[in-house]
Amino acid sequence: MSLSQALATAMSGLRANQAALALVSSNVANAETPGYVKKTLVQTATTTADYGSSVRIAGVNRELDAFVQAQLRTETSGAAYANIRATFLNNLQSVYGDPNSTGTLESSFNALTTALQALSTSPDSQSARLGVVSAAQTIAQQLNQASQGVQTLRNSAENGLAGAVATANTAMAQIAAINKQLSGGQSDAVTASLLDQRDQYIDQLSQLMDIKVTTNDANQVSVFTTSGVQLVGVDAAQLSFNAQGAVTPDSSWDADPSKSTLGTLSITFPQGGSMDLIATRSIRSGAIAGYIELRDQTLVQAQAQLDQFAASLSSALSDQTVAGAPASTGAGDGFDLDLAGLQSGNVIHVSYKDNVTGLTHNLSIVRVDDPSVLPLPNSATNDPRDEVLGVDFSGGMASVVSQLNAALGSAGLQVSNPSGSTLRVLDDGAANRADVLSASTTKTVTATNSGAPHLALFTDGDTAYTGAISASGLQQTGLAARIAVNASLVSDPSQLVAYGASTASGDTTRPDFILSQLTTATNYYSPQTGIGTTNAPYKGTLLNYTQQFLGAQGNAAAAAQQLADGQSVVLSTLQGKMDAASGVNIDDEMAHLLALQNAYSANARVMSAVKDMYAMLLQAI
Repeated sequence: MSLSQALATAMSGLRANQAALALVSSNVANAETPGYVKKTLVQTATTTADYGSSVRIAGVNRELDAFVQAQLRTETSGAAYANIRATFLNNLQSVYGDPNSTGTLESSFNALTTALQALSTSPDSQSARLGVVSAAQTIAQQLNQASQGVQTLRNSAENGLAGAVATANTAMAQIAAINKQLSGGQSDAVTASLLDQRDQYIDQLSQLMDIKVTTNDANQVSVFTTSGVQLVGVDAAQLSFNAQGAVTPDSSWDADPSKSTLGTLSITFPQGGSMDLIATRSIRSGAIAGYIELRDQTLVQAQAQLDQFAASLSSALSDQTVAGAPASTGAGDGFDLDLAGLQSGNVIHVSYKDNVTGLTHNLSIVRVDDPSVLPLPNSATNDPRDEVLGVDFSGGMASVVSQLNAALGSAGLQVSNPSGSTLRVLDDGAANRADVLSASTTKTVTATNSGAPHLALFTDGDTAYTGAISASGLQQTGLAARIAVNASLVSDPSQLVAYGASTASGDTTRPDFILSQLTTATNYYSPQTGIGTTNAPYKGTLLNYTQQFLGAQGNAAAAAQQLADGQSVVLSTLQGKMDAASGVNIDDEMAHLLALQNAYSANARVMSAVKDMYAMLLQAI
């Protein structure tokens, strides 16, 4: 090997040492920089003349475990989803109140029944009457506040979506911009720095939604949702969210924009075209998925639980069922029903036996005043045994009879209006196709002195709660936000006892009835509350139902927190692996620095030796 060859080799060693020292300096300086990935020098040996090898700098390497990085992004998405759910459900638990403490719906309900027991013992006591009114107002106010709390949480989810969309758009735009920069032929060190920046934006995006990333030979990435929607390629797509303002119990999302009263999330692609990401369920994890699920499902169910409680509380006291009077015409037998006072949402019950099949049918004929809501589903009454038939009463009795005969004629029933507000339901007489077994009406009693113990203790604002169904939705929706104590009872508590013109002051009939309805009467509850199913809805007393949904909410909050804690452990473990593989270890860098110092010194000695040999050679000439 010639002296010049030895000198060139030593020079290549010094250059490699200098570059490696620069990387060590960069690693140490950025040891605490978020998203920084440890850099190392890629060195290769090159043959020099006939003997020996020089060192060549081939590039800068990022010490990155791509498999762990992909896992980390998946778990980051899951952790964001779990944390948001846990936070919101814990806040919802605060709205409902701790099941084991005072201030919950259960404790307020128990306070109302206690006040009614006192009134039943001393019906002529003004103090006892005022106690019932006060307890009723407390439970109504608590329902109002709980409903407001639920809608505040839904509004927070709506705002969270708006913020997440803005953050996602920024991240996607930056990823696309860095993709374009990477095609510019910059140095390896600059490329490595750009890759660090791009990974940070991808990690940020993974907190918002579930993503997968592919990389091409030019170090450019394409980002997709796990459902296959492309977010970033050569250019970035654009997310949009049309927030609709304040959220109320009536606010709901619908795939039909003309029906939706909540913001929807859509994506517009760089090449044109767009799609609704909520309708297609394209985002399945991350913060965005969590916000959507909370706003449109979890918190809607919470509102339904409150509304169902408010509706059952109201109708249990005000709904009066009256059996029909036996009637017959020729060979036909059945019942006469007085429909006077039947309001929208009230029900006519007819039970008949089909003599051909031997089956007994329980028919619930629901009064509606808006034909646009017809036909009604069987779930309208919550009773799985019911066959629900909605009838439009807006056209008068003749129209009602016509609609019923058209619907029931094939079943062997005959419907007529012999006079006034009387509805007559008979079997088919000689044909004996069907037998009418029973018939009754359930009406909402609005007068406080009707002569019956039934009482509209609770109202829908200033109006009666009848369970009406209209084009704007169910009267039950949002009832918890509007429920109030009947104003006439607030001004005259004596009506808690006096149910007729001649009711004695010590008569306990009405207090006993109210107490019995609240404590022993059982009802079916809508599966929309998350308690029970459509085919097997929950049935129980008001207190049973209250305990069920409060307990279910407590369990849901605990489960969500447990999931979030577990996800946090998984994420922490993966982050530890990532840091071990890609993070900067100061001790390792210092050890590497000493090795580089020694190598630099050795290369310098070689150069010094070559210099001395050149000097000796020149002296010998």
